[in-house]
Amino acid sequence: MSDTTLSKEEKQYKRLTEEPVARLVLELGLPTTISMLITNLYNMVDTWFVSQLGTSATGAVGVVFGLMAIIQAFGFMFGHGAGSNISRLLGAHEKERAKAFSATGFYLAMGAGVLIAVIGIVDLNGLCRLLGSTETILPYARIYAFYILVSAPAMASSCVMNNVLRYEGYANLAMVGLVSGGILNMAGDAILMWGLNLGIRGAALSTMISQYVSFGILLFFFLRGKTQSSLAPKYFTWEFAVHKNILTAGFPSMMRQGLASVSTMVLNAQAAVYGDIAIAAMSVVSRIFNFVFSVALGIGQGFQPVSSFNYGAKKYSRVRKAFWFTLCASLVTMAVFAGVVYVFRRELLLQFLADMDAYEIAFYALQIQCLTLPFIPVCICGNMLFQSIGKGGRATILATVSGNETREYDIEIEKIYSPSGSTRNLLLRVTDEELLVQTGGVVQGMSGSAILQDGKIIGAVTHVLLDDPSRGYGIFIENMLSAAGLSSE
Repeated sequence: MSDTTLSKEEKQYKRLTEEPVARLVLELGLPTTISMLITNLYNMVDTWFVSQLGTSATGAVGVVFGLMAIIQAFGFMFGHGAGSNISRLLGAHEKERAKAFSATGFYLAMGAGVLIAVIGIVDLNGLCRLLGSTETILPYARIYAFYILVSAPAMASSCVMNNVLRYEGYANLAMVGLVSGGILNMAGDAILMWGLNLGIRGAALSTMISQYVSFGILLFFFLRGKTQSSLAPKYFTWEFAVHKNILTAGFPSMMRQGLASVSTMVLNAQAAVYGDIAIAAMSVVSRIFNFVFSVALGIGQGFQPVSSFNYGAKKYSRVRKAFWFTLCASLVTMAVFAGVVYVFRRELLLQFLADMDAYEIAFYALQIQCLTLPFIPVCICGNMLFQSIGKGGRATILATVSGNETREYDIEIEKIYSPSGSTRNLLLRVTDEELLVQTGGVVQGMSGSAILQDGKIIGAVTHVLLDDPSRGYGIFIENMLSAAGLSSE
């Protein structure tokens, strides 16, 4: 069948399962990276405009950043949770089932946004103090936080739409929504803060308006049928399995983003001991760090639809190729960006901080942050791999320990090595208490025992660690088939 006779869905399936993975990751990662950079750029522009109002106002932006991280944590949880399931289902040609995940994730995120907004507005002073606000920062933080809370439903549900688009392979559409909102926010800062002389209220109002505009643009794509999934209320379901799969797949994103919020709150609380200058300094450093971090995150998010779609299509070798390419590309890119920021750290900080005491704190902190940047891709790529395929390291081995009974025993996959050319592709650890009591773990005679994940054979046991029988090595099923002259595709 020629490409001209294929439907839109069939063309997208062929693209995601047949196009070279390196090119595909870059095609999907570039729009996402641009989106992330623009999003973080307008946050930096916000900070720059607000910094002109003084140190306390700059500190308020840093304080409220923790609140934005909380809202986005819920949005990413439902977005990644729904998106990873959608991509696998589309890869398996289960379009109607995918619609239940998109609609359910969308409305759960919107509900979470409404709940956060109501709780936050009821006790705005208490919330700002919890986020690390001092008494001098509080008047600015109250204003900024109020408008962020009003935008919470749009912010959380936009995360879902953005991720669903990416997981379907339409990263360019997600980019349009986010970039449009970002550009509007930067223009709004200048108009509302200086043109209308609204001060920090103008910056907050600009952010709120841009969030709802971005929400509207993303929603338009779904309403116009640009996607295979749907946000129609009729597809929302209370089915336990759908909610469980969304939360299971999305929880790592919740933890990643939630810990960012908690760390910001703790940092602000500790910095408050040294006054507003310390909070303002760390606010600026966080904005610069997140700008650079977004590059690795953008590349990683280009990898996610490739891995989840091909996993659903049972093209496991493409998943591994995409992982190793993404990891290498992210490592090189982050090392370069870390070097650039380190060299120009003085010039960057002086754009935001006029107070030299605040500058000195930020200068030292940014140096430390630069040293951590090259290590981030390892964590991101590993997290996104397991998240996108819908599982962590849990698995089982199929073995006969006593008599003639063959049964599954619980293991955990601790580490994955090179995709080919070895019989030691993964490191496993026995967690099944019964097996540990009977044999102490992996023993002679278990070589060749099948390793299962989600009811599918992914490999076999090859070796045991002599100094630790609870752990052993395994080989991927693809390498076994390749050695036998068979295809795994």
